[in-house]
Amino acid sequence: MAESSLRLVFAGTPAFAVPALEACLSASGVEVTAVLTQPDRPSGRGRLSAQSPVKQAAIATGIPVLQPPSLKAPEVLSDLAGLTPDLMVVVAYGLILPRAVLALPVHGCWNLHASLLPRWRGAAPIQRALAEGDAETGVCLMQMEPGLDSGPVLLRAKTPITELDTGGSLHDRLAQLGAELLVKGLVLLRAGTPPAPQRQPRSGATYARKLDKSESRLDFTRSAQALERQIRAFDPWPGTEAAVAGETLRIWRAQVLRESNDSNTPTVSPGHIIAASRSGIDFSTGRGVLRVTEVQRSGGRRIHAADYLNARPDLRVRR
Repeated sequence: MAESSLRLVFAGTPAFAVPALEACLSASGVEVTAVLTQPDRPSGRGRLSAQSPVKQAAIATGIPVLQPPSLKAPEVLSDLAGLTPDLMVVVAYGLILPRAVLALPVHGCWNLHASLLPRWRGAAPIQRALAEGDAETGVCLMQMEPGLDSGPVLLRAKTPITELDTGGSLHDRLAQLGAELLVKGLVLLRAGTPPAPQRQPRSGATYARKLDKSESRLDFTRSAQALERQIRAFDPWPGTEAAVAGETLRIWRAQVLRESNDSNTPTVSPGHIIAASRSGIDFSTGRGVLRVTEVQRSGGRRIHAADYLNARPDLRVRR
């Protein structure tokens, strides 16, 4: 298909997919004929109906938006067929694509996934990679098939995970990296030299289960290193929390003060405050000491631990 235009249907829902949609809209010779996104859902304290970030971006550019609750209904398939798509691009859409939909576009369906497949298939690859201490992650452009993120990989791009990365910073970086990778794939497809699909290896597959608010509670029987990574991975959502001297605090930033329980570490059970000073609040853990440096009280804002201790002078003693 040498240098002809591409009729493209884009399917996505959250903010992560917006850069990819914008890349499709600005790509030369690509026509986005419609956008699929999940139905509006209640959001916020008022539980008011909210449009997805992808829907908002599509409306702003005048693209038709389709929001079926499922893609299995015959009328939905008929509507998609009427668009005569050459390709469907799927980015964090959130609905399963039936075989009939996968087979509908001339070039099938491409999925942009935020991990280095086959590692971290599933719903929360960004946070799981960070929480598990992976040295790097990336994005894969994949030819979709019925299995969960198991299709052959067309293109991939890597990025290191730094000691300062949070779930939020990594999310934003991968969203942009994914948009750039998608454009590369579209250019190759339009030139008649589509990227060659590479089957994923059978070994090394891991599953990134969906994040749950129940994971917010810090388990101090784990190591200080694991807790510090969890705090960064769950920033901004679902966040982490811990009981601190009679109240529950949101924990937003911490550092590993000591990685092992040596002779200088008081022999107290995990979760106890060892020390509290302007530098932070030091907790014993299953292995090592974790210094919490940024917290949030109920109904308050994120503050440095030193500011919190100004309101809790009872904690500013050596334990």
